[in-house]
Amino acid sequence: MDRIDKKLLSLLQEDADRPLAELAEAVHLTPTPCWKRIQKLQQLGVIRKKVVLCDPAKLNLGLTAFVAVRTTQHNEQWLRKFAAAVQSIPEIVEAYRMSGEIDYMLRIVVPDIQGYDTVYRKLIRAVELFDVSSSFAMERIKYSTALPVDFA
Repeated sequence: MDRIDKKLLSLLQEDADRPLAELAEAVHLTPTPCWKRIQKLQQLGVIRKKVVLCDPAKLNLGLTAFVAVRTTQHNEQWLRKFAAAVQSIPEIVEAYRMSGEIDYMLRIVVPDIQGYDTVYRKLIRAVELFDVSSSFAMERIKYSTALPVDFA
């Protein structure tokens, strides 16, 4: 991946709706070679998909919870059940298996504390958990979906 590909990725992560002619001009190419580079990045899986980012406040999703989950179950069957439960609850927008004392970290977006409690109850009905600890975001200081491209 060269500097042109990296610049294209940066521009597309900023705004995937940017017209091809504008992208091409920004990277000093004509539209056809620019389009071919974008197609290649898609074929290689570097660009996985293009999405729309919504404003949580406009969707009445004013509460973000970070949930640390610990379990005493460390087997494939439990993990499959947990993963299925997490996938089935749309308010859980991110889930990670962690190293250290916490087994899993979830990010949940809901309208309010009652919404969080509903998600919590769905999760504990679906799978046995040892400990659940929640922290609620007071303010978003930084949020980005753009990945740094300098390491490619």
